[in-house]
Amino acid sequence: MAIRQLPDDLVNKIAAGEVVERPASVVKELVENALDAGARRIAITTAMGGKNLIRIEDDGCGMDEADLVLSLERHATSKLADDGLDDIRTLGFRGEALASIGSVSDLSIASRPEGAESGLKVSIARGTRGGPVPHPMNRGTVVEVKNLFAAIPARLKFLKSDRAEANAITDVIKRLAMAHRGVHFVLTGADRSPVNWPAQEGPGAVHARLAQIIGADFPENAQEIAFSRGGIVVGGLAGLPTYSRANTLNQFYFVNGRSVRDKVLLGAVRAAYADFLHRDRFPVLALFIAIDPGEVDVNVHPAKAELRFRDPGAVRGTVIRAIAEALGAAGFRASSSVAASALESFRAPEPATGFAEPATAPLRYEPAAPRHWQSSFSPTLAAETRHFDAPSARVEPVAEMPAETRDFPLGVARAQVFENYIVAQSGDALVLIDQHAAHERLVYEKFRTQLRSGPVPSQRQLIPVVIDLPEEDCGRLEEASPVLERLGLYLDRFGPGAIAVNETPALLGQTDVSNLIRDLADGLAEWDNVAVLEERMDAIIARMACHGSVRSGRRLRGDEMNALLREMEATPHSGQCIHGRPTYIELKKGDLERLFGRR
Repeated sequence: MAIRQLPDDLVNKIAAGEVVERPASVVKELVENALDAGARRIAITTAMGGKNLIRIEDDGCGMDEADLVLSLERHATSKLADDGLDDIRTLGFRGEALASIGSVSDLSIASRPEGAESGLKVSIARGTRGGPVPHPMNRGTVVEVKNLFAAIPARLKFLKSDRAEANAITDVIKRLAMAHRGVHFVLTGADRSPVNWPAQEGPGAVHARLAQIIGADFPENAQEIAFSRGGIVVGGLAGLPTYSRANTLNQFYFVNGRSVRDKVLLGAVRAAYADFLHRDRFPVLALFIAIDPGEVDVNVHPAKAELRFRDPGAVRGTVIRAIAEALGAAGFRASSSVAASALESFRAPEPATGFAEPATAPLRYEPAAPRHWQSSFSPTLAAETRHFDAPSARVEPVAEMPAETRDFPLGVARAQVFENYIVAQSGDALVLIDQHAAHERLVYEKFRTQLRSGPVPSQRQLIPVVIDLPEEDCGRLEEASPVLERLGLYLDRFGPGAIAVNETPALLGQTDVSNLIRDLADGLAEWDNVAVLEERMDAIIARMACHGSVRSGRRLRGDEMNALLREMEATPHSGQCIHGRPTYIELKKGDLERLFGRR
């Protein structure tokens, strides 16, 4: 087949495919143009998730007639002072955005520079240009994009729901607002709840802006980052390890004011938190990096979402050190060498596949008042035994183990220490059990068993629990309610930005409903599609089981501890929790003797 030159309209549509992936891509390009124009207030209006309407109004420097007409041409830009691509100091620089957007929508641009008597307006409708014509307006620029992808049905059908597209636009504005704290952002439309983030100035601007967007509790649970090395400056806020989330949606990275996705930065954060978080939990943080523009290549991705550092090793090391110092200031310390040596003698068993003996005692968890422990084996021994009331260690009297208990794989409970770990003794070993992790697995398996036989039984709340959430999270939970009801969770909308929980799964008992709903909302946001919930049923059950299990700090009676051990022995896979961590660790008698130098 002979080579031929493609027509201009097809070239523009191909270029649009690189730059305009979805409505959020359009918003990003247009708002970045407004920021580069020096805008101090930017108003964004959308309809049907941006498919029908995107309107961006700013109070920037505006454009005169010559610039306004030229702005619609391909590869026309005011963002490059010369022809070099090694010193990019603006957000936009390719000069393709407006031409590309105009090729797949009905586009109009009205602009008025300082000192002009009135504004001018130009338009493109399906490739046909109109104007410029006079247009009354204040200083700045107004861009309207209508009927996005209407002329390209194949692209339109691959867009997500209006709510999903509107949420994607909100996410874009969140990131731009974080990076540009001195700009007032307003986001409105019939497809969303309004957002109004006034400009923040002064020393506390970073904290105030992040509190606006992530939540007022984030700065209160985060450490400030302030570190520089080798010309790389790292700032922002790093969330405490205990303030973690179930996904990375609350991690924000900025390089020279540009929101980016970068493997170097993601890897650096994972490494910095490796000693504090399990692999299924992720920190909340906002990381702002300033670096010489000549040391970073932003011309890697058409949408400018990715970049390439010229010295990634230096950036990675600086970020790790910056976060480590911030977390160190919060009082976190590494384990002592003595503890590390002792832990080397412990071994985690292979995940249990189930034991032959079924549980004989029902597992019931009820708050127990502190009391002295009496021996059930010998009245004489009980009289000679010390009693313990310390909350961190609750010890049963040591007595000869009955013969019928020696064959239990997990032994018999002897004590509970730090109100989280059960100390048990089997025939030839000391066993440490994490009561929360173990019960988490048991609840998870019960959930799965009940779900196979029908809807999970629920229990009604005496008073519905009302939880305030971002509007996009409320929408996801409402859309997912039919699936959640099969799991015994019944909820309703309670006005804008709130969810009312009426019933919870009976298996969970007295659980923290608020944290459960927030964790589920995080999961729904990560999956981004209610249609896949059936495939994610195990993941939803896992999140519920985590909130319905015995918590750390729960004091257990001796019979409760033993009942937990017996049920573990009768439950498949009870040797590991649903996050992959061991539920018990076994220390053989020989290991103890080696610790004390006896062999």
